[in-house]
Amino acid sequence: MATPHNSANPGDIAETVLLPGDPLRAKVIADTFLEDTVHFNSVRNMFGYTGTYKGKKVSVMGTGMGCPSIGLYTYELIHVYGVKNLIRIGSCGAMQESMKLGDIVMAMGASTDSNYAAHYNLPGTFAPIADYELLSCADRIATEHGFRHEVGNIVSSDVFYGDPDETPNWKRWQKMGILATEMESVALYCNAARAGVRALSIFTVSDNIVTGEEMPAQERQESFKDMMLVALETAICF
Repeated sequence: MATPHNSANPGDIAETVLLPGDPLRAKVIADTFLEDTVHFNSVRNMFGYTGTYKGKKVSVMGTGMGCPSIGLYTYELIHVYGVKNLIRIGSCGAMQESMKLGDIVMAMGASTDSNYAAHYNLPGTFAPIADYELLSCADRIATEHGFRHEVGNIVSSDVFYGDPDETPNWKRWQKMGILATEMESVALYCNAARAGVRALSIFTVSDNIVTGEEMPAQERQESFKDMMLVALETAICF
């Protein structure tokens, strides 16, 4: 049945969904990589598509930016539409000087400055992690293709623009070995853990906070293809 945020009908969405933040990127992915695509959602312009990749049914849907947005959409995908495998795809800012533009990052864990997990009323601090089977599959695929990639802890931050008068928070995270920053994975991992389904976040490094390097727009588009290949091949592992 439809929800206030998704007009899909039962069966319209595959058990495996790729989740870019940008709904227009969802359209590009569907047009470029999937066959026999069907447009299942345009509510609030949060586009969703289902098609096939190498003969297997796969969906792709935008999630918007930040924990509240991805938390809402993934909750409905899991509990209303029966999605079992959720793979976030996007860009990230590297926090380690050794990391190069275009490197792929796989989030084994998601640290955060968000209060998202508080609504579970847990008696301690929850450590959100990726599904091991999805992660190991993605790691193997990236290795087989010879793609530069890192597996480790990232931070999901509620803040994109920090207070310019304060010491940047990323320096504290960097000291703890955090690889990169983004804004959504902790909510995805929490929702998946609570529901007992699989989740993984895969990123392309688009900028390095330490060195100040930024990827040009055209190069960003090209380099994302490596990350997309890993995500799609991982999607058909299950």
